[in-house]
Amino acid sequence: MTTIFKPVRWEVQKLVDGVEQGTISLPDLQRPFVWQATKVRDLFDSIYRGHPVGEIMFWDVSAEGSTKSIGLDGKLAAKHQIVDGQQRLTSLFAAIKGAEITDSNYRSRRMRIAFNPGTERFEVWSPFIQKNPQWIPDIAGYFAEPWASTEAYKERLAESVGRGLTNEDHQTLADIFQKLHGVLGYQFEVIHIQEDVEKKRVADIFVRINSEGVNLKAYDYILTWLSVFWPEGRETIEGFARDSRVTPERASERTGSRVGWTPWNCYINVEPGHVVRAMVAMGQNRARLVDAYAALQAKDRSTGEVDGGRQERELAKLKQALPWVTNHTNWTEFIHTVRMAGFRSRQGITSNTNLVSSYVVFLLGRIKYAVDLPVLRVLIARWLFMSQLTSRYTGSSESMLQQELDRFGRVEAGDAAGFVGAAERVIETTLTEDFWRVSVPEALVTSGPALSPIYQCYLAALNTLDAEMFLLASPRVRTWMDPSSPQQRGMEGHHLFPRNHLETVLGITDLKWINQAANFAPTDWDTNVEISNRPPAEYWPELVDKRGFSGENLERQMYWHALPEGWHETGYDEFLIQRRALMSRVIRDGFDSIGQSAPAAPSKLRGIDSDAAGAAALQDLLEKGLLRANDLLDPVDPNWIVDAVVSDDGNVVIDGIRAFDSLDDAATYLGVTSIDGLDFWALECPTGLKPLREILTTGRP
Repeated sequence: MTTIFKPVRWEVQKLVDGVEQGTISLPDLQRPFVWQATKVRDLFDSIYRGHPVGEIMFWDVSAEGSTKSIGLDGKLAAKHQIVDGQQRLTSLFAAIKGAEITDSNYRSRRMRIAFNPGTERFEVWSPFIQKNPQWIPDIAGYFAEPWASTEAYKERLAESVGRGLTNEDHQTLADIFQKLHGVLGYQFEVIHIQEDVEKKRVADIFVRINSEGVNLKAYDYILTWLSVFWPEGRETIEGFARDSRVTPERASERTGSRVGWTPWNCYINVEPGHVVRAMVAMGQNRARLVDAYAALQAKDRSTGEVDGGRQERELAKLKQALPWVTNHTNWTEFIHTVRMAGFRSRQGITSNTNLVSSYVVFLLGRIKYAVDLPVLRVLIARWLFMSQLTSRYTGSSESMLQQELDRFGRVEAGDAAGFVGAAERVIETTLTEDFWRVSVPEALVTSGPALSPIYQCYLAALNTLDAEMFLLASPRVRTWMDPSSPQQRGMEGHHLFPRNHLETVLGITDLKWINQAANFAPTDWDTNVEISNRPPAEYWPELVDKRGFSGENLERQMYWHALPEGWHETGYDEFLIQRRALMSRVIRDGFDSIGQSAPAAPSKLRGIDSDAAGAAALQDLLEKGLLRANDLLDPVDPNWIVDAVVSDDGNVVIDGIRAFDSLDDAATYLGVTSIDGLDFWALECPTGLKPLREILTTGRP
């Protein structure tokens, strides 16, 4: 019987050197994932104390079968690919060598781990630690120059305590630093899969290992399978997802060569799973990724034998579909249709699944049914608007998308009119008269407009209708919502009935009722300040007169902003009921206007790496002292009940178990991807919640 495994002991130093030299490769076999910094800290603590930290598994390969390494200018051919233990080895290499790593959001960053010789404690680097002489702020510096780092630490320590170190101090520190240096001699048990083992068996081993105790998603299995049988496809998928986060200008800076196009956009950070879903839908005509993976495995259910021919045919389908999904023109045209639907940024798109599924429908119309592009743009803009408005792909998204694939599958390929007709019938039977008259007003009985799909559709409708801002004749709503517009003192979600008035005069203290979506209107910062806490009966007639609204322009204002006649003198509850019905009318008119006139030309968008901005914003708040250890954070929306606190090491810790070094990551953990972390989180202050973006602008109260 052929030997499959061979156990070998490797010291940490040998493992790190192997990665640096390129003999050990971190291949595309593993899904992109890097541990939280706190887990890296715990790894070093366990190694330092001699505790077991798990095995590593290599696949021994020939030079021809090797993949890229994360080593520095990998000089040697990779002999070992990692099947299990990538996170541990990447973390060891990054922390010991001070190398940059790419995290799960494709950000390049340092993994800095600090060490306190006095307490023999490891911690994640933070501004607090950097200034504390009791700490070695980055162990990479120690491992690079142990003697110099040790002497520098002793000098800082002596200066901080105001006396020279005693012989006993020197001996104690010598023992501790020797123990720290001993981390490099810690031995891992490394299981080697032999070179002659078949690829399909290696893939099966990998999936089994990574399935134990881990909630893998179906696309993880598919990506793993592609890593073994079509690594070029896996690389294309990862590259498309990675590049969606950077502008061509930023990509050019990072690579040192001109990059003419990236899939960057202001609506979605593409994940590999998004690309896989679209590829599978187009290639295999499947929405259920579990079924797609089973088809790729091509195993006979009764015998367990693999049908090689079927496996090749299923792979060929994906090889044909992936170029359609990642095609520059296809993606760019789809992004234009999103803008045509009235959406201006990712805040307006409350479900990435709606976006990805609509892209699949767009690709079907363009590739399989050859619909004329001008017709397709309008159709897909209407489809996306309908999907967002009805939360079409929220819940059983795969079942719904499979229905779409089956429905369009009954239309003969190349029948453009048949495809358009089938799509329009779906829209007509979904957006019925009862839907507009009953369902939309009812759905607007919600607080927190930033996370409400219906309210975001209302704003999109204002864009398609070329509406003006509340109590402003110029500029238009779409101008203020453009991502290229300055954020400071930008568009405000103004309470038509101010909170202070509702609480102190009307006695309404329920924040969910105060923050009803129907109580908000888009205006600018100056108007919001001028209105302040005054009741509408006071500020409305005054500002209407002051700003010259009358006749038709006043009627347009009241129409766009869904204001009932005499609204400023109406009771709050009655106002909400009437305004919801009028908002539904505006949403319907905005939907009907899609494609009726040329949309505004896209402006040149700023090159913002939103994920990097989320980490930088948290760091900025900490370094400026605007956030401090033990500060309590809450979502700005009172509907969210979350226990979040700023830790000693400068992370946002949610529910006492998950730590994040980015405000965006902390929001994403809660399922929020439509707004920036700065806009999602607020600081608990004695006077109430204060949004972090406001704190960054105006200071801590």
